[in-house]
Amino acid sequence: MSGPSFPQVRPGPTNSLGDVAGLRVGHAQRAGDGYLTGTTVVLAPPGGMVAGVDVRGAAPGTRETELLDPRNLIERVHAIVLSGGSAYGLSAACGVMDRLADGGVGFPAEGGVVPIVPAAVIYDLGRGGRFRATPDAAFGHAAYDAATSLQVDGPDVHAATSFQVDGPDGHAACGGFSGGLNGSVGAGTGAVAGGLAGGVGTASVVLPSGVTVAALAVVNAAGSVLDPGSGVLSGTRYGLPGEFDHLGEPSAEEVAVWRPAGVTSLNTTIGVVATDLTLTKAQCGKLAGVAHDGLARAIRPAHTMVDGDTIFAVSTCALPPPRPEPTLYGSRPVTTPAAGAPGDGAAPDGAYLHDLLAAGADAFSRAVAHAVLAATGRADAPAYLDAFPSALRRTP
Repeated sequence: MSGPSFPQVRPGPTNSLGDVAGLRVGHAQRAGDGYLTGTTVVLAPPGGMVAGVDVRGAAPGTRETELLDPRNLIERVHAIVLSGGSAYGLSAACGVMDRLADGGVGFPAEGGVVPIVPAAVIYDLGRGGRFRATPDAAFGHAAYDAATSLQVDGPDVHAATSFQVDGPDGHAACGGFSGGLNGSVGAGTGAVAGGLAGGVGTASVVLPSGVTVAALAVVNAAGSVLDPGSGVLSGTRYGLPGEFDHLGEPSAEEVAVWRPAGVTSLNTTIGVVATDLTLTKAQCGKLAGVAHDGLARAIRPAHTMVDGDTIFAVSTCALPPPRPEPTLYGSRPVTTPAAGAPGDGAAPDGAYLHDLLAAGADAFSRAVAHAVLAATGRADAPAYLDAFPSALRRTP
């Protein structure tokens, strides 16, 4: 597998969105009794987070995205919700709003607070058997509770998993389960990806400057996640050293017989890319836009008339803003100026927006690959390694 687009980078401690310290992620899902769907929430650290969004698909289902326009009032958001259920699933954000408001978290207004919770949804209607078996506010409650470790198993209809931040060195640690961020969980419970099982995937990278960039993708694509000639997962081309070394090209025989039967006409891939570097709303919007490049490298075709592809970008603002780019574009300094040099904004050494954007795109590609690798196969959508078992060279 090819390495990253620039050297001297490494994954974060958990290779997940949780490596951006302060973020919390929770999943809630229901499978059975006509349901095969779920909700994922990304909670902001205290004080909220700066956010931007880029919508590229022609059939999006979104909420509160206009607030993220740099021309508009709101400067911080308090959570991002990703959900199944198509437009019905936007109701899950109401449950997250309930929990935030109960805790006094939100935009201050006369008489109380208004939590700012942008959201996006995938189309998974009917995949569990019932068309209207969709996430509602209770799913939002369960996902929030999972993210805050208040609830690991939701009452009767929800099975929630949690991911708790504040591990060693200020990074993330798993909250009582292994690999709970990746796979057919949360918003990715009923996802498909070009005929394969889809799901939720995450990835992170720590740049030489110490800045962390991470992505979470909910992969539910009409397009293929495979290289058409080799059957290799396209997103693995952007893996960090060792990340996908357990995989190889599947046999020609397996590639030749692959005929996806579960390709649907309404889909959508959504996600979040995050960093601890301080960004403006406009810079977050740019990061979200470049992350779509990573989506398009891992899924082909992307941004179609039947996809609602939407990516949010968030900044926790734990580190100072990026340095100005070099005066002569295309010519980078051989040595990094000392942190705090006059006029450079006192950012971490070598922290440039250009590098952050490139890392965000690669991280999203990797997250797409992890989503498909971790997904659970089912009758209408096999797991990648069920369809291409020879691709597994060794146990990861």
